[in-house]
Amino acid sequence: MLDAICDILIRASVLSEPQAARIRDVHEKHPEKRVDAILADLGFAIEPAALKALADYMGLRFVDLADCEIDAEALRAMSASLVYRHNVFPVARHNGTITVATGDPFNTAALDEVGVQTRLHVDPVVASRADIDRLIKRHFGVGGQTVGQLMIERDGVLTASDELDDEGADEMAQEASVVRLVNEILIEAIRDRASDVHIEPEEDGLQIRYRIDGVLQRQSLPTEIKRFQAAIVSRLKIMSRLNIAEKRLPQDGRVQMQVEGRDVDVRVSIIPMIHGEGVVMRILDRGRSTFDLAGIGMDQETYARVRELIKLPHGIILVTGPTGSGKSTTLYSALCEINGDTTKIITVEDPVEYQMKGVSQIQVQSKIGLTFASALRSILRHDPDVVLLGEIRDRETAEIAMEAAMTGHLVFSTLHTNDAASSFARLTDMGVEPYLVASSLEGVLAQRLVRRICAACKTSYSPRPEDIPADFPYEFPIPLYRGKGCRECRGTGYAGRTGIYELLVPTPAIRHMTMERANSNEIQREAVRAGMITLAQSGYPKVRAGETTLEEIARVTKMDDPSVNRPSFEVSDPDENESITHALFPSHDPGHTKRGAIRVAPSV
Repeated sequence: MLDAICDILIRASVLSEPQAARIRDVHEKHPEKRVDAILADLGFAIEPAALKALADYMGLRFVDLADCEIDAEALRAMSASLVYRHNVFPVARHNGTITVATGDPFNTAALDEVGVQTRLHVDPVVASRADIDRLIKRHFGVGGQTVGQLMIERDGVLTASDELDDEGADEMAQEASVVRLVNEILIEAIRDRASDVHIEPEEDGLQIRYRIDGVLQRQSLPTEIKRFQAAIVSRLKIMSRLNIAEKRLPQDGRVQMQVEGRDVDVRVSIIPMIHGEGVVMRILDRGRSTFDLAGIGMDQETYARVRELIKLPHGIILVTGPTGSGKSTTLYSALCEINGDTTKIITVEDPVEYQMKGVSQIQVQSKIGLTFASALRSILRHDPDVVLLGEIRDRETAEIAMEAAMTGHLVFSTLHTNDAASSFARLTDMGVEPYLVASSLEGVLAQRLVRRICAACKTSYSPRPEDIPADFPYEFPIPLYRGKGCRECRGTGYAGRTGIYELLVPTPAIRHMTMERANSNEIQREAVRAGMITLAQSGYPKVRAGETTLEEIARVTKMDDPSVNRPSFEVSDPDENESITHALFPSHDPGHTKRGAIRVAPSV
């Protein structure tokens, strides 16, 4: 069989004679390994080229499953166990014939079994194994094969309404099938670039959702998985070194694992709910994490100003935004920028997300009294040049951080506020004296993450005038871009994320307003007068460049009152105001005439 496959691929110019010889050598050492796996491992011939050549030789059609409409009747005709066992997928059913996609056209036994089970004539087509796997998971559920095996092992003992008792669940959590099921859920999430996995018990089932590019996406699951809910949670507790007997109180743990040669940390949070214990897992994929301040999406002007700030000898620099907005990545990137033999950097984090060479990192442990505040007091005696506090949560931590900044240390931290201007009011509301805030705070960077348009299905379109924000600084009609949805982006039209940023550097007027306890709206207006670019405004050049969409900017930034949060835009001489336009929108192309050139007019 191996020689026949190699000959077919050589005649189709997919493979060369020397490559075929290497494949034979590998197959002799690993006879259990499939030929397509050897091809992929050696990088000689990968799908779909090899499969197309084999399909042509055997007189079969090669189909792109992304372009096929899946027939519900065909799905009902085949059992999940048969689909998983032979890795075949039912595409269509018509007039006593079922069309079945396979990634192995030589596996005639699988097609024969399909015909016997369905009592239909089988019309085989060849398709990419990756596409088949994707459709199996979508229509039959993640871990469906393992759940089916669990049902066989239980030999029908469990019925649809049965629940495992605590002892049974704890015992089952150590069985190979449950271990494999939990691993499948985690590995699938990591491969899909998910940042979080939500396992949510419901009255009539179990729901699993992955947060991909900041948006939750529900995963298909076998209906029987609800019966093994307790065993899945117990297995996760064992992996996280938590107390499997405690089912009444919340617990937090951590799992370290390797996936495809990459180190992955999983932070596990378990909370009891009315229908069972809910689990949320935060995935920190170290292998895919890069900390490059120039590469996180800042425009050149903002990047240059941030670099100036992080090289100051003392003061506080805050990064603000909601959970999941990339604050930690920005701070780590800033540390990488200034890390060196002449700089002593100490961090206090809860938890330590990524380990960095040359940086002393401390893990907060509140149970034994090691809080942000107590750790900060101690590390100041270690003569640091730069201190990173994972978060300013209370007055005590804030005051110590301010005092550290006043005594010659550069302090980085995060704060949960909606925009940069709100940070001043937030700190004074915590009870910090306004003079400390005004004198020590050197810069506030508010940020959000927006999804990038998928490069594989990116297309241009002409927006309607009513869909365009009033302050969008480009003349119409112009083309914008969006994703149609494809297999690469799971039909969302987006793949990956980039940042948008709002940098507020306090002017003397803003410091004075802080001393006077001015509210955030007043500080925002003054910052805009001084040239600050708001979050939405920093996103518009990315929309024009085809990186993201207006819908994404609207999703992550609230529609603020223009008189409060951004300058007004009035029609005036374009040439006279081009320099102001460039200051507000550094990536603005002077070749594009704006709807009306920008003139900054105070709007109070």
